Amino acid sequence: MPKRGKKYQEAAKLIDRQNLYEIEEAVDLAIKAAPAKFDETMEVHIKLGVDGRHADQQVRGAIVLPHGTGKSVRVLVFAKGPKAQEAEEAGADFVGAEELAQRIQQENWFDFDVVVATPDMMGVVGRLGKVLGPKGLMPNPKSGTVTMDIAKALEEIKAGKVEYRLDKTNIIHTPIGKKSFGPEKLTDNLNALLEAVAKAKPAAAKGQYMRSITVASTMGPGVKINPARVTF
Repeated sequence: MPKRGKKYQEAAKLIDRQNLYEIEEAVDLAIKAAPAKFDETMEVHIKLGVDGRHADQQVRGAIVLPHGTGKSVRVLVFAKGPKAQEAEEAGADFVGAEELAQRIQQENWFDFDVVVATPDMMGVVGRLGKVLGPKGLMPNPKSGTVTMDIAKALEEIKAGKVEYRLDKTNIIHTPIGKKSFGPEKLTDNLNALLEAVAKAKPAAAKGQYMRSITVASTMGPGVKINPARVTF
């Protein structure tokens, strides 16, 4: 176990690690326990009672957070012709086709945060699966990043759309904003995310769905939320 810094140790004293907090109290504590001088990102980690190895127990989707994420997002769009022009007019940071795919493959270029593609470009994008997939950048219809409505996709992403999906340990890790948002806005964002995850519950899921929920800042200790109190 790595030795924690003095600031982290002081912050951890604010939290009872054995207690399960109400959502509002947990968010407030996580803000107070954020030790860094910069405006830390606040994150939530949700352990689900599913087995993501089975297709019928996958949990994946996207939601536009009520107050956004506080982060400036760079969007790359794979499109041609009128759709490429639509992407440029809608504020995409990078627009192109095969030439962008080659740049990613040959130059290891990843100066973007989200990838959007029109369906006809997925043949080109699909060849990038091995490099985009592990970084969570592969476009997907379920998250709204494979679409013909490029303008709408860009508007939602720039407004604070976040994707949620299971990792290999059946945990969802998602940012819910910045420390400077304050407890009220962060609680709104967290509730919106939890509601979306609750509605995405697979029919094949058995037993308790949300096993544990933890909110934390980038550099701070986690605060556990009582999952039994999350009812949507």
